[in-house]
This record gives sequence, structure tokens and C-alpha cells, in this order.
Amino acid sequence: MQRGSARLSAHRDDEMKHELQDLLRSGHPTRTEEWQDPEPPAEDDPEIWRGPVVPGKSERPPLATVRLDLARHLGRGDFPAAPGELAGALHRGQAPDTLIQAVRRLPRGARYANVQQLAEALASRT
Repeated sequence: MQRGSARLSAHRDDEMKHELQDLLRSGHPTRTEEWQDPEPPAEDDPEIWRGPVVPGKSERPPLATVRLDLARHLGRGDFPAAPGELAGALHRGQAPDTLIQAVRRLPRGARYANVQQLAEALASRT
């Protein structure tokens, strides 16, 4: 039960929300101190699976890269599952289309118990 001891009134709270609405929608950082803003990706961050083609790199992505990209979009509750179920979970997790298509091309009768098994199957097929 609220006893009216809030620092701001409900009217002032609504007024502040209205004042900040444009700032929040602008897409620019809202913090006053730069150190609190999220950092952009670093040069040594792992590549996203099947990302841009870079001359001099091999066609087959490393297993760690495939596993990392799968883990970004799948949770533990998605396993064990067949490729069709995993493709649906990847779609719901907003995974890249190339990754979803690669999972759909896996054998239909197969079941994967975890991300490692799925990554190994994908890495061996590419």
C-alpha cells in the first residue's frame, strides 16, 4: 500500500516521462557519462558464422565460431530436438537466415542433445 511518501507526485512523474520520450526514441546514448555507454564490437571479437567474405580466409568456419553463434540464439530448453524444431527456435531467436537454412539442411531423422552436437554437425557439412 502506497502511503503518499513518494518523492515525486504522479503528475510530475508523467511529466518527466513525457520530457524523456523523444530522447529515448532518438537512438542516441541517454547517459551523461561516456563510460556508461555500451562498447562497440572489438576487432578481436569472434566473427558471426557465415558473415562477410574476407579474402584469404578459409571457407569452413571454425567450430568455436559456429557454436558461439548457435548459443547466441538457442537456449538449453531447446534441446534435445530435431533440425526442424531447432530451425524454428533459431527463427524465434532472430538468428541470421543463413544459419537457419543450414540447420534446415541437416538430416531430418537426426536429434541433437546440445549446442556442441549441433555445431559439430553444421561445421562438418560446410
